[in-house]
Amino acid sequence: MSDQRREGPRALLPSERPVRFLTDAGAPARGRPAYPEPDPELLRRAYRHMVVGRRFDAQATALTKQGRLAVYPSSKGQEACQVGAVLALQEGDWLFPTYRDSVALVTKGIDPVEVLSLLRGDAHCGYDPYRHQVAPQCTPLATQTIHAAGLAYAERRKGTGRIALVCVGDGATSEGDFHEALNFAAVFKAPVVFFVQNNQYAISVPLERQTAAPALAYKGVGYGVRSEQVDGNDAVAVLAVLSAAAEHARSGKGPFLVEAHTYRMEPHTNADDATRYREEKETERWRRRDPIARLEAYLRRRGRLTDEDVAAVNAEAEEFAARVRAELNEDPRVAPLELFDHVYGTLTPQLAEQREALEAELQAEEALR
Repeated sequence: MSDQRREGPRALLPSERPVRFLTDAGAPARGRPAYPEPDPELLRRAYRHMVVGRRFDAQATALTKQGRLAVYPSSKGQEACQVGAVLALQEGDWLFPTYRDSVALVTKGIDPVEVLSLLRGDAHCGYDPYRHQVAPQCTPLATQTIHAAGLAYAERRKGTGRIALVCVGDGATSEGDFHEALNFAAVFKAPVVFFVQNNQYAISVPLERQTAAPALAYKGVGYGVRSEQVDGNDAVAVLAVLSAAAEHARSGKGPFLVEAHTYRMEPHTNADDATRYREEKETERWRRRDPIARLEAYLRRRGRLTDEDVAAVNAEAEEFAARVRAELNEDPRVAPLELFDHVYGTLTPQLAEQREALEAELQAEEALR
């Protein structure tokens, strides 16, 4: 329900049910959502990025099994959220991702090898955050929410019109940093969108063991944050709600919290055995709500997608995966002295001594060759 249909404190409340435009089969859902439907061309772009993103995700998972990546947290099944988070932003806006948001980074146009540098073990962050307006992928839960709130507040003070969108999982909403960030952003009207991808499990802990709230979206209300919940496997709904949330923040109304109900189809990482804590029949229920299949069916119904279009996107996805596979199969070129870069503006005496010792050792090894 939009702000125009509610006033006062009730305007903070999310819809009673997750906003959805599509049925599980991709047909138009009953009822009229209180959000404008995204432009069809934007939905076509979303479809393309989702297909390419899923193929990238599958390739990264395979590379992990081959020992080319140390670890990979799959986001299969969450493509509508991953892509929607990026397409709802404007040029210059900042994205604050988690370790599971690699597909979002690829959608943002970051080189896939740079994206995977963290998960390969080559660097804490393989891309330039300032060039892409994307913060380093964050592993500690909810840490990046405070960073996003602070940056968004700075952008507001500078009058740039830029916003920040920070991605978190359901488990992060149980962390103190998440609540501190919400409170700070609300008090200072920081233009930040908090995007919770509720994929039902914090590793092996199910949602009902994390919260007694009727939905995670209600966690924003106590801080005075406008909140909404959306069907996270409905790409049309995700784009509609996130676009409205971004406009809300950009127009000076303060932060916005969006909870997307979705599902992690694969294990938490390649080191996880999901069969220990969830049943296959649960996964199968969510498989029938596949976000790519739903969007494809909808676009076909509207005459916006043909067999030729689908074939072309699939071919692009295969080419993209082949490039990722080829480049990740090359041994990385490492520069050990870079360990000391970007730690302090001026190295401490201890680190300077360690750097000199390592440099001497490398020179000695080179002399023996």
